[in-house]
Amino acid sequence: MTALSHPTTLSRRSALLAGAGVMAATGLAACSGSSSSSKNLKIAVPSGWDEGVAVSNLFSVVLSDMDYKVTLSEADIGVTFTGLSKGDYDLMLDSWLPTTHAAYMDKYKSDLEDLGTWYNEAKLALAVNNSAPITSISELAGSASEFNNEIIGIDAGAGLTQITQDKVIPGYGLDSMTFKISSTAAMLSALDGAMKSGENIVVTLWSPHWAYTAYDIRDLEDPDGLYGAAEQIHSLGRKDFTKDFPEVAEMVKGFSLTSEQLSDLENLMINENKGKDNEKSARTWLEKNPDVRAAMETPSASSSAESTASASASAG
Repeated sequence: MTALSHPTTLSRRSALLAGAGVMAATGLAACSGSSSSSKNLKIAVPSGWDEGVAVSNLFSVVLSDMDYKVTLSEADIGVTFTGLSKGDYDLMLDSWLPTTHAAYMDKYKSDLEDLGTWYNEAKLALAVNNSAPITSISELAGSASEFNNEIIGIDAGAGLTQITQDKVIPGYGLDSMTFKISSTAAMLSALDGAMKSGENIVVTLWSPHWAYTAYDIRDLEDPDGLYGAAEQIHSLGRKDFTKDFPEVAEMVKGFSLTSEQLSDLENLMINENKGKDNEKSARTWLEKNPDVRAAMETPSASSSAESTASASASAG
């Protein structure tokens, strides 16, 4: 089966699919339609969203060891939703709801299966170097010159970009600042450069993200709540996914990671290993976290054990 393709990005994220069972790419048209075999699985990975990169590679390793033929395909978030709705992909593990990807869900939900959440503390933000002279987005307009009068963003199709443009910039009077829409790779490159040179910088960012571990940065307060409350990261399948992949659907529905686990996985794969061999990174992490692999491989047993433990705790 032929995988989907996208242009290579100039960053440590450009190698995110290396060693993860990815085949040569020839485009969406060649892959449209559902999988011809219940052991062939196509997972869409939204470009630049590192938690999606990390978790998709984790699933790729575990499923490959269960004799699935897994293809990871990176694409812009809009393409992943469109492709998933058309059956070009089978699964996507990084949909932020109810806010960030709401527009895509509203448009395509009738052709998708929501397979539940695996992380409940996701949030969007404007982040600055820890030594920056302000603590709140409400102070940014008055201190714009301290940040070269610019906000460094990511790709145009990202929900984070849309919310920043449509709500945060007008809401906090930041229209006079230049909002540099680029890519996650370009944003991280600018952040890295500013941190090394000691300059102030403000970027659009989200947590969980390995950058919070790698750099001395912090979020600006959002007193008006324009970025919204904490979100949940959902897994989405194409129509009839559970019917066609019952074993995988059960695994996905039972999957979860703590903040500490996700941060550790991202940092190892994307930061320490520079995204050069994500399969190896995922395997290394799973070796150190055998409980996560066990829960993925036997979701029913894990769920039953958690329920029993919860019931016992309540009774006590």
